Amino acid sequence: MLDGFHKDRREIDGVAVNFRMGGEGPPVLLLHGYPQTHAMWHKLAPLMAPHYTLVMADLRGYGDSGKPPTDARHIPYSKRAMAADLAGLMADLGFARFAVVGHDRGGRVGHRLAADHGDRVARLAVLDIAPTEHMYRLTDMEFATGYYHWFFLIQPADMPERMIGADPEYFLRRKMGHWSADGAVFDAAAMAEYVRCFSMPETIHASCEDYRAAATIDLEHDRADMAAGRRLTCPLLALWGARGLVGRKFDVLAAWRERAENVAGGTVDCGHFLAEESPDDTFARLREFLGDGPWD
Repeated sequence: MLDGFHKDRREIDGVAVNFRMGGEGPPVLLLHGYPQTHAMWHKLAPLMAPHYTLVMADLRGYGDSGKPPTDARHIPYSKRAMAADLAGLMADLGFARFAVVGHDRGGRVGHRLAADHGDRVARLAVLDIAPTEHMYRLTDMEFATGYYHWFFLIQPADMPERMIGADPEYFLRRKMGHWSADGAVFDAAAMAEYVRCFSMPETIHASCEDYRAAATIDLEHDRADMAAGRRLTCPLLALWGARGLVGRKFDVLAAWRERAENVAGGTVDCGHFLAEESPDDTFARLREFLGDGPWD
């Protein structure tokens, strides 16, 4: 998979970041979601590579990236810590300024990356999410039922870890099937890679920590920004699946306009996994938004 994109690994402040890189043009950082790895870009990356230099990283705790010990406040898995890994990676690769495209958890890391490193992020695209704080604030029965994993994964260790660990492949396949549109088919090689990485006990634990952080320390950081009136200044594109829960439950553009000054976007005809379910349409929207650069 991802032929033509070389694999590398860098130590950033003591945490290994696994990634693939390739293409030509202005730099774009691609960030995956739960419960996947950078392999989720296997359909979109070949479309983007003639126009952009792509860096596809595994988030801290996922794939083959490092999985550092946590603490009682889940700070090592805060989006601030995860974003710092990626800001450091891009600096290490020589990219002072870059665009970010993040799906699911990667979009939440991208949000924090643009908030904490606004001088580095030229443009931000978020795929199938509204801001974390907004989604928690407006939770109702339908959302809690559809996104039950938000409330399951934040339970104290090691209860969810043990339950998922009993059959991680079943859990992963069930979740991906639940979130995708009817008839969606995932590439067998990509799915095998997701299963390989998600079956590691340390990945299961780290991914739970990601969600525990989202319900605690990340909300502190988000609410501090909101209280101070801080908003993202880079252009932001929000895309979401027309057949998914996020667009049905939330006014996605209005939610992002609470947090950013320059917001555009709309739907793609698919479920949650835009880059895999509808890569051509997703690419067209991203290409229009990202343009040709440069962003230095």
